[in-house]
This record gives sequence, structure tokens and C-alpha cells, in this order.
Amino acid sequence: MSLPPLVEPAAELTVDEVRRYSRHLIIPDVGMAGQKRLKNAKVLCVGAGGLGSPALLYLAAAGVGTLGVIDFDVVDESNLQRQVIHGQSDVGRPKAESAAASVREINPLIDVVVHNEVLTTENVMEVFSGYDLIVDGTDNFATRYMVNDAAVLLGKPYVWGSIYRFDGQASVFWAEHGPCYRCLYPEPPPPGMVPSCAEGGVLGVLCASIGSIQVNEAIKVLTGIGEPLVGRLMIYDALEMTYRSVKVRKDPECVLCGKNPTVTALLEDYEAFCGAVSAEAQEAASGSTITAAELKSWQDAGENVYVVDVREPNEYEIVSIPGAVLIPKGEFLNGSALERLPQDKRIVLHCKSGARSAECLAIVKNAGFADAVHVGGGVLSWIKTVDPSLPAY
Repeated sequence: MSLPPLVEPAAELTVDEVRRYSRHLIIPDVGMAGQKRLKNAKVLCVGAGGLGSPALLYLAAAGVGTLGVIDFDVVDESNLQRQVIHGQSDVGRPKAESAAASVREINPLIDVVVHNEVLTTENVMEVFSGYDLIVDGTDNFATRYMVNDAAVLLGKPYVWGSIYRFDGQASVFWAEHGPCYRCLYPEPPPPGMVPSCAEGGVLGVLCASIGSIQVNEAIKVLTGIGEPLVGRLMIYDALEMTYRSVKVRKDPECVLCGKNPTVTALLEDYEAFCGAVSAEAQEAASGSTITAAELKSWQDAGENVYVVDVREPNEYEIVSIPGAVLIPKGEFLNGSALERLPQDKRIVLHCKSGARSAECLAIVKNAGFADAVHVGGGVLSWIKTVDPSLPAY
């Protein structure tokens, strides 16, 4: 459905702006009025990673007058495969600052606001209040729900995107005119059910595909042209090269934007709400977590341990802890891994960073391996503290 423009037009465009945006100005649907609205718009991009990179670049090029970026992370070499707003010389630099520098290089006529900080329940309302529209480039469920809830409570629209391996999704959530994210996903998935991009990978160019769609939707909402993805979920399959659209209706029973909302303020703890690690895994890991350095000392001392890597085979091919046997997490979930575990050795589990191995540890302990442990920080901790020569990913 068509919606009214989100922002009023600026008073005028300068001669430099007319020259720069001329290809927009000659589009009848955009024209001078639409470009003035973009100039007057204030857009915040949450995250300067895979989705934030193309989003920030094209929002800047389009002439969005005030462009904010919030990110607390620093540029890592593994980011460069898909986060095209950063370069080799930016490795180790705060992402928000690196992204802002690239944006200013693309368009010096706009204002860039850097928020080099973590988005939390303490600052999200204040940060969001300074913008007309939010572009969500986050990669975890806790932040997605927080972004949604803050946007709904402030009455602001936001453009959402999601990527994983070869698949992407995008939508516009605006409770005033359609559903919110909770209408589509009332509850987060169970812990470990949906792997992150860090666990499952993502085709680099997929970020550009979905990020550019997010910018397209942002421009439509800001200027009031076309039919934004309000009430629709766009699903993209890069392998099949197919797009399909699914209708998403506003849920009258939605706890946030429904007729009788029960969520009327931000939740106290979104990590707990989304359960990044299950309660069973947390309990199992309590008192049964060792460091990578401790594992190394056990191996050097000839301790009777059986080290199990619960990652996927392609991850194991990239890097592995010496002596570790690969038994993917899925085999623990279906129970087949248990018969492969020796009864006369202490079981030591590890994954990439510790979350998956904690889930497997709960299964192993329930099966009677009471002295089993897992490596906190996983193979990344091993690389950092034991053998920095190994490649991280």
C-alpha cells in the first residue's frame, strides 16, 4: 500500500546538490520534492557490518541529509569478505568510525553522526529519538527485538533485513500502518536452533543484495513513493535467484502493537528473553568450563582426555585444535554421538566460541559423563592464547 511521505522537504537544494543528485531529479516519482525530503531526512543505521555496509554507502550516495551509524565493534580481517565499507587499512579500527570515513568520502554534503557504542536498553530510546527512520543491520535476535520494541514505542518505522548463507529476507515494520517484528516472530527461536552467520557463514554478495533492498525501502518510505514492504516479507534465494513476497498481517493479539498490549516498555534483559544459551547449557557449563590454556596444559601433561570438536566439517577444515575429534553438534542432538564417546576418558568439548559446546555439554552430562567439561571461548580462545599462528574466522 502507498503511504504518505515520512518527512517534509528541505527548503532548497544547493547548486552542488542539484549537480550531484541530477539522476534522481529527472525521475518524475522522485524529482525535486523527493530529493528535498531525502536531504531533510535523518536515518540511523544500526550496525556497520554486512548489511550496514551497503546500506550506509547507498543512503549516503542517495543524499540522506543526516546519516547516523551505531556500532561498538572493531574491523576484523574476516569482515572484509562482505563488509565493503571497510578496507584493509581499517583492520583494528572502530567500525563506526571507519564507516563514517567512507560515507564522508562518498558524499561530503551530508552530516554523519557516529555512535561508537553498544546499543542497550539504557540508550536505545535516546539514540532512536533523534532520527526519522531506522535501518536494522543487526545479526542477533536480542538486538532485533530491542530495535523493534524501541521503534514501536517511539512510533518510528524501521527497515529490517536478515541474511544467512544464500538466503535473505527484508521487510518494513511500522506499527502505525502494519505489523511489527513481533507480529511475524512472536517468540525467538529456541537457543541454538538458528545458527548465526559466524557459525553458518554468508555469501558476501548477499549482503549487497539485501542491504540495497533496505535502502530502496527507506527511500520509498522517506519520500512517499511506491509501495513499501509494509505488511510484506520479501524472501530472496541467491542460489535459485528467486524472489517471493509473503503477506504479514498485523496480529491483533501482539503483545506490543496489538489491541491489548502487555509489553508497554522495553524489556529489562533481551539476552535472557532470547535465550542465546539455554538454561540447561548454562547449568551444565557452571563449574565445568576450562580455558584453552588449561586444555593445552592437560595435553602436555598427558592427561587422559578425549577432545571433541562439535563444529561443522567445513569449520574444522579451516582450523582445529590438535588432537580434537570432529563430532558435529547435530549428532549430539540426535543422540548418535554418545555411542562414540569413550567411557574411560574425560570428555572435553569445544566449538568456535563456546555456545554450541555448552549445549552439547548439557547432553553429555545428562548421559552420565559427569566429569565432562567444555572450553570457554572455543577454538578462537585457543588461537588467541595458545597458538596465534592459526587462522581465525
